[in-house]
Amino acid sequence: MEQVGLISKTSEAEDEPDEDEIKIYYASRTHSQLAQFISELRRPTFPSSMPHERAQGEDTPDTEGVKHIPLSSRQKLCINPSVSRLGSLSAINDRCAELQQSKTKDKKCKFVPNADNLKATHQFRDTALATLPDIEDMYHTGKQLQVCPYYASRTAIPGAEIITLPYPLLLQETAREALGIKLEGNVVVIDEAHNIMDAVASVYAAEIRLGELKRARQMLAGYVKRFGKKLKGENRVMVAQIAKVVESLTEWLDEALKVKGQQGIVDPNLLLKNRGADQINLYKLIKYIQESKLAYKIESYASYAEEQQSGSTTPVSSTPVLHTLVSFLNSLTNLSSEGRIFYEKLPQNTGDIKLSYLLLSPTHAFSHIAKSARAVILAGGTMSPFDDYKAHLFPYLAPEKILTMSCGHVIPASNLCVWTLASTRPGGGGAGGPDAFEFSFQKRSDKTMVRQLGLSILNVCAVVPDGVVVFFPSYGYLDEVVAVWQTLEAGKEGKTIWDRLEAKKSLFKEAKGGSSDQVLQAYSEAILGPNQAGVPAKGSPRGALLLSVVGGKMSEGINFSDRLGRCVMIVGLPYPNANSPEWKARTEYLETSTMDRLMGSAEEGPSEHASHPNRQQALATSKQAARDFYENACMRAVNQSIGRAIRHRGDYASIILVDRRFATDRIRSKLPGWIRGGIQEGSEGKGLQGLMGALNMFFKNKREAVA
Repeated sequence: MEQVGLISKTSEAEDEPDEDEIKIYYASRTHSQLAQFISELRRPTFPSSMPHERAQGEDTPDTEGVKHIPLSSRQKLCINPSVSRLGSLSAINDRCAELQQSKTKDKKCKFVPNADNLKATHQFRDTALATLPDIEDMYHTGKQLQVCPYYASRTAIPGAEIITLPYPLLLQETAREALGIKLEGNVVVIDEAHNIMDAVASVYAAEIRLGELKRARQMLAGYVKRFGKKLKGENRVMVAQIAKVVESLTEWLDEALKVKGQQGIVDPNLLLKNRGADQINLYKLIKYIQESKLAYKIESYASYAEEQQSGSTTPVSSTPVLHTLVSFLNSLTNLSSEGRIFYEKLPQNTGDIKLSYLLLSPTHAFSHIAKSARAVILAGGTMSPFDDYKAHLFPYLAPEKILTMSCGHVIPASNLCVWTLASTRPGGGGAGGPDAFEFSFQKRSDKTMVRQLGLSILNVCAVVPDGVVVFFPSYGYLDEVVAVWQTLEAGKEGKTIWDRLEAKKSLFKEAKGGSSDQVLQAYSEAILGPNQAGVPAKGSPRGALLLSVVGGKMSEGINFSDRLGRCVMIVGLPYPNANSPEWKARTEYLETSTMDRLMGSAEEGPSEHASHPNRQQALATSKQAARDFYENACMRAVNQSIGRAIRHRGDYASIILVDRRFATDRIRSKLPGWIRGGIQEGSEGKGLQGLMGALNMFFKNKREAVA
């Protein structure tokens, strides 16, 4: 805080709390999930931390609240209208930094903590630590006191016991440094941790399109034309280097458009081989762009020029393409073994192509956290299977350093009915059987099987009250299934399967890129009524059916509790596309890194008790490790979708797994323990008739229990 002129070193040292005090950093994926945690944090009361002997005779309360502070980005906390209106996070960050660097006082941001608003800053800190605020509370407190919540919140960190923050602020080392977060000796809790490996990859991911590069070149040209004579020395050299990098990337993508393949892996050394761009020091160039705020200056001028040209007084919305370029250049400087760069041609009507960077392993990126913190706790409701977290987040830790704990569900066994529907016909679910449900990529387009699936769902809807949610492997396959259901079978008359489903329940379908909120609202109203009072509209079908996608918006973060989810059906196993360049690269990386580790341990020499694998054994183990990771990615997504149904101890639901492969020991072992324990013994061999009997009995018992 000394950098923004808040306090001197002396006063800061006087207020410094005990260094031995352990803090808890609690991270989750979204602000809404953090808000839920904060609301739970407000419920308990704790005894006063004042020693009993000292508290006697003083007016000291018996209880004491938790000292908590939430952290967030400038985008959520900025109260300066001229900055917050910029919209994009990168533009807000650059403009904020530029205002602080201004040499004239009247151009500086008046809300940033300084000697003039010291009292308001201290009041903000004390209010925050005394009231268990969420992000909205922080924003309003800052606005009321006219002090920046983003910077003022840092003054509360030393006195806080629990600090909540979203994933990116914890996972990015630069963000931790900027916020003054010190993990050494403290505890890190990561909630919704089934997302953590994807979250790490997402934080380091970057992409840029050909269209963006062409726009960046235009913006650079316009800026140089206007201010070129003022650019001296290093500034002129650096702007020229940026232009070379942009032109080299543009030329590579122009050539890639002529190649037949739609996507592929890129050699990063080839991207900058044109225009002498491979001679440029990217580290130095990135540092210059960040420190000079050049991206913000160029984009601001381009926006201004477009406003003048259009004659409009409203600001022209501009995609921060130069910030996007900097993010992509950053990815080029990462360790080459950790990630890969891909190209992908976009749909024909756009005529565009993009480069994207994918982090293949979270190990190195996450190790900064794991090695600094006193303890790291990964918590989540659906984290099975565990093996990936050990192998890819903590491969360097001894087994005794990693503890795992899995709890049973809060509901009694009688509140859960899990069924494996391997076939409509009893005994017809064997491997290769003509009636077996197997939604593998090779077999899932079988129209007879798709119709049998529709009829099975129709039967389920006749028995299950209220809400039924069906999860499909992908949006493309969901569209394919719906098309079959909406078509009459050749030579048959009457209603289509789709029409029959609509007659049974109100029917809703999740669309890719569509508004999940609108679909969810309509689905809820069909079950609970327009006023959500639990009384459906007069004359409406009994409940509703929602067709959704594993890994889609409905499969995570949305609760289908009580009547909204009396049955969840999982259709098939949503394996990723193993032939995509991304998964080919992941597989190759996992096999290579596992092989290197195994053979490396063998080369260290034989020990008295250890037995090292030979090359053939190491190769087999490496391939199995890659297969396990591929399968575990699928099962984590399945488990997350299953978890949408049971949301509290009084809830009850049926879970139907529609695919014969769910009956195999390998797949079943990767389901959560509470699901495995609830599977009806031998259900995979009893067919649709057995399922109807089980569902009838299950919901009859629930009706009688309520009565």
